Amino acid sequence: MSEATESSVLVCSCDPGYAAQQLVEQILGTSLPEPCRQDGDVVWYPWTISNKYYRADVSMCVVPSRFEVSAKVAESVQACILYFSSAAKDGLSSVAPWLPVVEELAPEVLILVCDHVCDAGVSRKEAQQWCLAHAFEMVELNTQELPEEDDDFPESTGVKRIIQALNANVWSSAEMKDETNQGFGLMSSLMASCHAQPQPQPPAVQTEDAEKADQVSTDPVDAVAIDPRLDMDIQELATLTAGDSDVDNFERLFTKLKEMKDKASSLPHDQRKLHAEKVAKAFWTAIGGEDDEVDCLSSGEES
Repeated sequence: MSEATESSVLVCSCDPGYAAQQLVEQILGTSLPEPCRQDGDVVWYPWTISNKYYRADVSMCVVPSRFEVSAKVAESVQACILYFSSAAKDGLSSVAPWLPVVEELAPEVLILVCDHVCDAGVSRKEAQQWCLAHAFEMVELNTQELPEEDDDFPESTGVKRIIQALNANVWSSAEMKDETNQGFGLMSSLMASCHAQPQPQPPAVQTEDAEKADQVSTDPVDAVAIDPRLDMDIQELATLTAGDSDVDNFERLFTKLKEMKDKASSLPHDQRKLHAEKVAKAFWTAIGGEDDEVDCLSSGEES
């Protein structure tokens, strides 16, 4: 793998009682392979992400502390996974020193991992607020929270969610398996918005009438269901995919997908989830894809 296309995931445990290698093993789904590189206490383990769309060689770079993040480590980092102990009340304080390092690295994927949140230590609310403030996604390896029975699109959890997030990233080392699947980047970004953490909003002062109106207008199900723009988007996708397979039509198709992705990112969190899934599934069906194939994108199944 050349230096120009090298990709890596930085993995560090901020909990002295938990080795980062344990998390790497769970992600790889096997015992630790032989390191592909080692520089002092920093160790790189090989990992190949291979799904139906692309193949990418991605190293799992285990770093014992932030002081070990050298220029060589930093140059290839595209994702950062930090583990902390949620059993301790001050568990998040062990992660805080990493924030300046993460800001400088600016990886595309930021994941904060713990075994499970607990009221005796770091609560779910506290962990979620921290992640919102610092643009991380929180993942519990063994969550104690059961999905709602009426949730038609339950979010992936645990190691499965970590793998899903890493598969959805656009790695510099990725090699597409089929040119006809060039839409995967936009598709995965659209579907990934289903899991994106909502951005914190500044507090607003509202009257009682305004609050009621806001509650009516921002109901996630009703807002998406009655939004005529969604039907127009889907109809336009169907028209473009049914047209001639020329370059101009191809460019218009992906321009439209980009517009839909931008529109989805501007919606509130719950509406964004519904909009992204409806548009993505409609597009996949329009180009002849099977329902179970697009379900793999939202459920995080990969090979």
